[in-house]
Amino acid sequence: MVTKKDSKKVPKQKRSPQQVRIIGGKHKGRKLRFVGGLDLRPTLGRTRETLFNWLRGELDSIACLDLFAGSGVLGFEALSQGAAHVTFVERDGRAVRALKDNVASLGVDDQCAVVRGDALRYLSSLDGTFDVVFVDPPFASPELLTTALAQLHKLAPAPRLVYAEAPAKTDLESLAAAQGWRSIKTTRTGDASGVLLEQAARSASASVAGTDRQG
Repeated sequence: MVTKKDSKKVPKQKRSPQQVRIIGGKHKGRKLRFVGGLDLRPTLGRTRETLFNWLRGELDSIACLDLFAGSGVLGFEALSQGAAHVTFVERDGRAVRALKDNVASLGVDDQCAVVRGDALRYLSSLDGTFDVVFVDPPFASPELLTTALAQLHKLAPAPRLVYAEAPAKTDLESLAAAQGWRSIKTTRTGDASGVLLEQAARSASASVAGTDRQG
């Protein structure tokens, strides 16, 4: 016999929202909410500080693309620090809803586009142009980074700068070079490495090479 107590449905466990702060620009200090339990790994604050120091003066009035957007922290940071428009591409529906909520909370609807879909498929049908692209795919799927860099290099015109992030053990410079990109800045924080790239064909005089190593 099934009693009323036995027949009660066990409520589904809710995924708790998590937060990350924007660290610079006009939205500095604003919190971005994202859904926990989705294996999202927002770029650490120390890494973002380094990255956006590199990009200082490069973001004014440009268009950025945040592939594998997740929490969208790189795109929102770019927007806060001068970018005119950011397109976020993310395939998980819950993450997409959180991105849209953050766009609305910051009041930047006219400066953002949130696309739900596969990042590589998006690139294969892209008909627009972007000045700076952030590529931070799930660490568990390293092939996504290789393929994304290859597809970005084939774009006409290709992005002026690309920031890529991967596990610290990854030889990012060699991986990027094999896809036609030249490393101009590198950083490492904890278990993640990041690299700022330009097309290998660009004049070396256009950039100042350097390395930032963080523990």
